Parts: sequence; C-alpha cells; structure tokens
Amino acid sequence: MLLTSCCVYVSICNMGRTRETSKLLSTAEVADSIGVHKDTILRWLRSGLIPEPKRDRRGWRVFGEDDLKAIRHFSESGYNSVAHEATATYTVSPSLAPLPLLSALEEIDWDFPDAMTTYLTHGMHPYPAKFIPQIPNALIQELSSVGDTVMDIFCGSGTTLVEALTLKRHAIGIDANPLACLISNAKTTRLVDGDEERLYSLVNKATSLAGTISGYGKNTLFGDTAFISSGWRPRSDNVKFWFDDFVVEELAEILAWCRALPSHSAQTIALTSLSAIIVTVSKQDSDTRYVRRQKNIAAGDTLRRFSRVLADNVHTASEFTELVEPRFTCRVMYNSILSRPPVGTVDLVVCSPPYPNAYSYHLYHMTRMLWLGMNQSKFKIEEIGSHRKYSNKGRNKATVDTFKAEMDSIFQWLTQHLKPGGYACFVIGDSTLDGERIDNAELVSSVAQKRDFTEACCLHRRMQATKKAFNPVIGKIKDERILVLQKDR
Repeated sequence: MLLTSCCVYVSICNMGRTRETSKLLSTAEVADSIGVHKDTILRWLRSGLIPEPKRDRRGWRVFGEDDLKAIRHFSESGYNSVAHEATATYTVSPSLAPLPLLSALEEIDWDFPDAMTTYLTHGMHPYPAKFIPQIPNALIQELSSVGDTVMDIFCGSGTTLVEALTLKRHAIGIDANPLACLISNAKTTRLVDGDEERLYSLVNKATSLAGTISGYGKNTLFGDTAFISSGWRPRSDNVKFWFDDFVVEELAEILAWCRALPSHSAQTIALTSLSAIIVTVSKQDSDTRYVRRQKNIAAGDTLRRFSRVLADNVHTASEFTELVEPRFTCRVMYNSILSRPPVGTVDLVVCSPPYPNAYSYHLYHMTRMLWLGMNQSKFKIEEIGSHRKYSNKGRNKATVDTFKAEMDSIFQWLTQHLKPGGYACFVIGDSTLDGERIDNAELVSSVAQKRDFTEACCLHRRMQATKKAFNPVIGKIKDERILVLQKDR
C-alpha cells in the first residue's frame, strides 16, 4: 500500500512538468526495475556504493534516468551483495558513524527551500515552532531501517511520528503538553469503520446550524434571542475576557457534539479540529502573539470554521489510514521527559527540543487547554525552555545551567533506552539569555559527550523567513543545526 501511494505522490507532483522530469522514479520503482529488493538499494546508498539522488519537496528520494543507469550498471557489474556484506569492513571508531553514512547526510540540502510541509496530516492543527517533516523524514531514512522504533522525546505536533509510520517504522512520542499529545494522536490516528460517515455528518450539522444563525440576537429559528447551547463550557473569567458571548455558545455546542461521538478515533479528530479554530475565534491575536484584539467574528462563523477544518481533517486522516500499514504502531505518552517514562529499547531518536527563552506553549495554548479541560497549570511547571521561566526576575529564574541540568538528566535516561550505536538527532537553534547568544547545539553536544555519546556530525540549515519567528527582543531564529549524536557501542 505504501509503494502505491508513493508512486501516486510522485506522479501528482510531476504533473504538468517536462517529459524528462516525469520519468523520476521512487526507490521502490528503481529496485523493481533492476530486480532487487528496496532495502538493497537503501543499503547500497548507506554504504556509499551508489550516489545519492535528488529529493522531492516531500524529502523522498527521486531517481532520474542517469541514476537508474548507474545503479543498473553497478548491479550488473558482478557485485555480490551477500559476499560483500560478509567481507566489507569500515575503518571506524566503535563510537563513530561510518564515513559513507556521514557523507550521505552532508550531501542533503537541509534547507529544503521548496518543501511542501502540509501533506497528509501535517496540516491538521497549527503548532508554532514545529520543524518541517522533510528533516525527520531524511534522518529516519538514513539512520534506521524498516521495522525499527523511532522516538521523539519532545513530540509536539507529531511530525516525527507521522514520518516514522509512513516510512514503515514504529513510533513513540513523549510530551508534557497535553494539547501536543492530542494533536499527535490525531495526526497518527487510523480511522475505524463508520468514522468517516459520523464525522462528515458532523460537518453538515455544523454548516446547517451556522446557516440558521444569521446574527447575534437575530436568529430566525430561536426568535429574538441568541442561540444558547446546553453544552458544558469552562467556568473561568478568562472565557469572558477572550471570547464573545455568542462564540462561547457555539464552542460549547461543538464540544458537546465531539464528546458524543462513539469512537475514540473520531473523537480525537473532532476535538483536534475544534482546538484548531479556538485561537482564530478568540480575541487572542495569534498563536505567536499573546495580545488581545477585537476580530470581525460574526455569529455562525465559529461553526463554519469548525466545519471546514473538520472536513479537511477527515480527508487527510482517511489518506493516512490508507497509506500506513496497521502492523506499525504509534504510542503517544503524556509525560514530562524529566520523569523518565518507561519506553523500552528504541533504535533512533529524532526531536526538536524547546529553545530556552524562545516560547511559552502553556501561555499561547491557554485558551485551547481551557476549553479542552486540560491541566495548564501542571504543564506550566513542567514546560522546558519556557520564556516565562527564563524571563523571571525572581530567584527561581531559569538559566543556562537549568537547561544543562535538564539535558543531562535526559541523556542519562537515553543511555538506558537507545540501543548501542544508535543515533539521537537534535534539531536546535540558538537562544538569547540575558543579552548573550547561546549556542544550544554546542551545549547539548557537550552534555551528551559526558553521558557516553559521541558527536557524529553537526549539520547547518537556513530557515525559511516565515518559519519559527519569535519575539524579536529575544531573537528571530534564522538558522539551526541538526546535531547527530551516536551512543557509544
């Protein structure tokens, strides 16, 4: 099923291009063409025996005619893969990655300037500061094999988890943010029988009610009074401060509908769709600006927005369900990584840790967590890297030493769960603390090396101008590093 979907994707991406471009092949198609298994092609690439091809906007390898000729020539030149594997040796320190592997990583254009980042379920919910899916996709392809377990210890919106599952790996995600866990679960949810019908019925229900409500106090169905929902709503002054009264009623009604859905998978998709619109219908300026302003929201708009987002999310969830094989599992754990949750043995870690002093998820997601009944106060205490902690003027102010201690605890835990020789990849940029620029990649590497890890390589990438924009006072992040660490054997 994965092969078919990948081929369709390549075909769609190349629609309308030149005849030469339309001949680009996936790894599986190349393997089929020359009569070997796909894993054989990947093994040759990792060993540096054949050159790396270009990658498409999604991060998948795509092979042209010249690539295919070179691989066919290599295959037909008397190469015996079994004999080679039995005799091949690398001059490598026990704690260092093979040179061909590092070379392959260095040849990738990590900027991914033309990347399409919202395919499959990646666009299901807004989430500030998430990394683009092409990064974990390339790392997972290069540093793990089919059937391995990939873990993201700061899973956020689940980008790594989605890519791991589509690449036929098992996935584990950990986050102290309950909203992040909801989103990650939604993006990796496989729909069950009846889910699509129930969710599309909800789409129509929301559209119908929105059409009925013509304006606050001018509702033709309910007379001269505004629509009032019998559903639960948060009893908090923050609700009145951040939401118009008629928006509160529509959100309460939608929430009641979501919670009444019979399957957990349908509830997860519906609640995530509701969460996705909460900031847009509130008086909070945006996901990255905690400023109150009046918006031009009319009665019925909340229902309409929910209807549109839910319809899109059902569609992408259906695509994901068709693409990912059921035998590959995903576990999302609502835990602080500092509590050292039990995860068993994993083969690869790919994550983007919070940049100290860059963002406060507990603050900007406050209204969403309020409506979903999540414990925002608990997350506020547990959040690593929170701007609120690092800008604190009191004795509890977080410092560079705070971040070092947290990372040391994490690497101490990782030594117990990452397999010997396995890789831990950290995508991270700099921070500004007390006016001083902090190289977080160097900091993380120095801490890791004290815990039986070796720095295999540190790659640099420039970020798109529209990505990861934070408060300019503490720095607008323009580039970041991809730090690849290897656990000593």
